[in-house]
Amino acid sequence: MKHLILTATADISESLRSRWFLVYTLVFGGVVVALFVSGLTESRVMGFTGLSRMLVTYLQITMAILPVFVLITTVRSVAGDREAGIFEYMLSLPVSLAAWFWGKLLGRFLVVFLPVFLAMLGAVAWGMASGVAVPWSQVVYYTGFLLSLALCFLGIGMLISSLARSSDVATGTAFIIWLGLLLFMDLILLGLLIRQGLPSEGVIAVALVNPLQVFRTAAMLLFDPQLVLLGPSAYVILDHFGPRGYIAWALFYPGALGLFCAWLGYQVFRRGDLP
Repeated sequence: MKHLILTATADISESLRSRWFLVYTLVFGGVVVALFVSGLTESRVMGFTGLSRMLVTYLQITMAILPVFVLITTVRSVAGDREAGIFEYMLSLPVSLAAWFWGKLLGRFLVVFLPVFLAMLGAVAWGMASGVAVPWSQVVYYTGFLLSLALCFLGIGMLISSLARSSDVATGTAFIIWLGLLLFMDLILLGLLIRQGLPSEGVIAVALVNPLQVFRTAAMLLFDPQLVLLGPSAYVILDHFGPRGYIAWALFYPGALGLFCAWLGYQVFRRGDLP
């Protein structure tokens, strides 16, 4: 446990000194400021106004930015250390492979999750100072969604990083996976599946395996309990899950997928040729 905490602390310190973390923090802080400056809290959509409207917009933007930031920075973790020859130095120290790998995961999770979470807390504090009603239940759910999404793509990134033999290959693979998940979000590839005659339940099942789609739909569900924006597919989702069941699925599934991918990455890392 001591070595795990030390590894996590070292990874956090390294990330805080890097330029990508500065850009990452400024992006999410800038998004919150831009949403307030634009007057979004004063708009009304489907009867919702104030922070409810702003938070759902913030989550939709986060869904597009967070995964690619997490993947691109994480996949260079193990692969980059392999290329830099850090493994030889690491193996000369009394640090177990498990402590190094999971400490790396823990440190990177704190680094990628806290800026997003603190930006949302900043929005809540700003709203309270402005006299805007705070939807605390939505804030709690959105925090859980963000935690689960960050853990999901962090685990996927660690798996790719363990499999790839170079940081360039890891980065390219991460970008392809992110692009594929975007295409499977009620867009191009789902349209092709429908044209091939796949039943609607099967198409929706494919969409709900996609963690990005799960995150997006759950955020919409808190804002729009009837999922009017999804059209007829809302009936299939609500009939099979129900609102509470789907919220539970969105909170559990992405994080569980990320932990499973991280475990697979650790198995590859532990059994592989480290040098």
